[in-house]
Amino acid sequence: MADPLTLFTSVGLSEQKAKETLKNEALSSALKEAIAKAQQVLGASGIDKSMGTLLYTMVSRLRDPRRLGFLTDQIAQRKICTELQLAAALEFVKGHPQDPINQKEFDTLCGVGVVITPEQIEDKVEQVIKKHKEQLLKERYRFNMGLLMGEARCGLMWADGKMIKNEVDLQVLHLLGPKTEADLEKKPKVILTFQPSLASAGENYKTEGYVVTPKTMDLLKEHMKVTGGQIRTRFPPEPNGILHIGHAKAINFNFGYAKANDGICFLRYDDTNPEKEEEKYFTAIKDMVEWLGYKPYAVTHASDYFQTLYDLAVELIRRGHAYVCHQRGEELKGHNPPPSPWRERPAEESLVLFDRMRQGLFAEGEATLRMKTVMEDGKLDPVAYRIKYTAHHRTGDTWCIYPTYDYTHCLCDSIENITHSLCTKEFQARRSSYFWLCNALDVYCPVQWEYGRLNLTYTVVSKRKIIKLVETSIVRDWDDPRLFTLTALRRRGFPPEAINNFCAKVGVTVAQVTMEPHMLEACVRDVLNDHAPRAMAVLEPLKVTITNLPEGTWNDVRVPDFPANEFMGSHVVPFTRTIFIEQSDFREVIEKGYKRLTPDQPVGLRHAGYVISVQKVIKDAQGRVAELEVLCCSSHEVAEKPKAFIHWVSEPKKCEVRLYERLFLHKNPEDPSEVPGGFLSDINPNSLQVIDCALVDCSVSKAKVFDKFQFERVGYFAVDPDSTEDKLVFNRTVTLKEDPGKI
Repeated sequence: MADPLTLFTSVGLSEQKAKETLKNEALSSALKEAIAKAQQVLGASGIDKSMGTLLYTMVSRLRDPRRLGFLTDQIAQRKICTELQLAAALEFVKGHPQDPINQKEFDTLCGVGVVITPEQIEDKVEQVIKKHKEQLLKERYRFNMGLLMGEARCGLMWADGKMIKNEVDLQVLHLLGPKTEADLEKKPKVILTFQPSLASAGENYKTEGYVVTPKTMDLLKEHMKVTGGQIRTRFPPEPNGILHIGHAKAINFNFGYAKANDGICFLRYDDTNPEKEEEKYFTAIKDMVEWLGYKPYAVTHASDYFQTLYDLAVELIRRGHAYVCHQRGEELKGHNPPPSPWRERPAEESLVLFDRMRQGLFAEGEATLRMKTVMEDGKLDPVAYRIKYTAHHRTGDTWCIYPTYDYTHCLCDSIENITHSLCTKEFQARRSSYFWLCNALDVYCPVQWEYGRLNLTYTVVSKRKIIKLVETSIVRDWDDPRLFTLTALRRRGFPPEAINNFCAKVGVTVAQVTMEPHMLEACVRDVLNDHAPRAMAVLEPLKVTITNLPEGTWNDVRVPDFPANEFMGSHVVPFTRTIFIEQSDFREVIEKGYKRLTPDQPVGLRHAGYVISVQKVIKDAQGRVAELEVLCCSSHEVAEKPKAFIHWVSEPKKCEVRLYERLFLHKNPEDPSEVPGGFLSDINPNSLQVIDCALVDCSVSKAKVFDKFQFERVGYFAVDPDSTEDKLVFNRTVTLKEDPGKI
């Protein structure tokens, strides 16, 4: 058998997930056993990624190891094919600890062999739509279609969700007809741009909506003793993906507000979901924060406080503000889930059950700890703790219960004595529960203040959708320069100063802001124009031989790094008998307005002090221009100044150049009214052009990864990490302000 790491990755686990699994001896041993048993049925290479995922999920959730062989066999024989069936199977074996297992009963309760026909789906959806017909006709396409999906799904438990959705869409269209202008009309948003005026440290109670209790002032006094009145903010990303342009605004606001007020800002990882966290995300997030020019006062983790958070949860139960609930996750979904029948459970009973949750005596989803509060969006009793039998990146197997965002966020803010909890507008619905939880436990309560998110058109930033782009090989990875993740922007050559300047121009807004990419690109040009040294590169070379220069001619030509300020340095390039120019800088037939080289029109060479004129056009077998023979003379010797000066290279370095355009064809690729086929159908086929035989002058030969240049008359470029000692690779960051074809 292959070594464990290779074995686990061969069935679909990521390398990082495989390494994390190997840290858990019991889990890795069970997974190896399951893979071996499945291979006995299917052969060494018969386990695909979907089956590997089911095997991993099964062994990580299975509480009775005696059932591992049975469940593995059901998965290998493709009787259990979905997560829904697996959940039912795990529930079945838990409730049937005695041998033998009744296979017929198992098959029935787990949907084995169940076939749902299109006709059944059609009939069920028709019933659901008939039930809600009156409201559908009234609200039309503003009706919550998820409700129809949910009810249809309840009646067809093992049906394919995609087929149900398609049928719902079809029948709704038949009932309502195509969307009208009124359906598509969006309410105009009033965007108010301002610099926020927030309460000073220690004056939290002056903030609108802040809840004052009899203990508030004493807690604020203790807080002031700890902080000395210093402003404290935090940037709290989840380490389960790469930061994007929207996060840049959050970083600038949190770190910038603290810096502007002589305060401090924490980088706190919200690492409460071990299933999705990987080391590469922790590292990448910190790298991007520092790349943007910010240094955290401290790097902390929610997991640093797991014991404290647990102790506070126990206290919350004792005070009668939380209870252990057994409602399933699917029961809690939707707008109006039923209230929990366990809400009035005695605190003593919940304390015992919560301790059993921690000891691992319940299966995943079998019990949660819920808080007795109503959120601003009407959500009743949000979950505080849930069970996950997954090893944590930092705490290993110490915990099998993990706190949720709704529980963790405000308490971590309180523990770190954060003064201003700055978060995006979608968290406004959690503000009341934020204040409630701190006050229910009589701990210091920071101020929560919400601002609008920053979005860009012509892109997607959701983790799930970027993963889809990677999996379908539309982009290479999270740092593909066509994306708007921060790692992608860095790779493309965007300077961090430009991103910060863009965020400053956008400002802090109450409502969500959607900007055009060209506004960000303008900020990039402003910075690169002042900081990117000039060089000359030819993307589509045309060989030019200067016949009136003798063989072996070699002149050094000095080129300023910044022509507008020659005191900022220069570099030397050779000028020889053979040079290369852009193919587009020569035309056999002169056209109106064309100012560059033709058989009847000379052209100047930038920085060289020469003017060349065509003597002979040499073509290849296909009749294409392959080489020019020209005469040159000093620009001081010509009677009439040439209409244009073009760039050129001599004794150049061969390089690869990657030219990027927008990844999507439409402004809003996620909007079904604009792109009915979904964002994957909106890919721009010309978003990447690779030129592998470009030529660049030798001044850049020692360039390092991410070094930036302006290739004269072409655009701004940065050195890509794919570069080698033998061949540099350049990414086009942005085009020049001018039309590249205009001199």
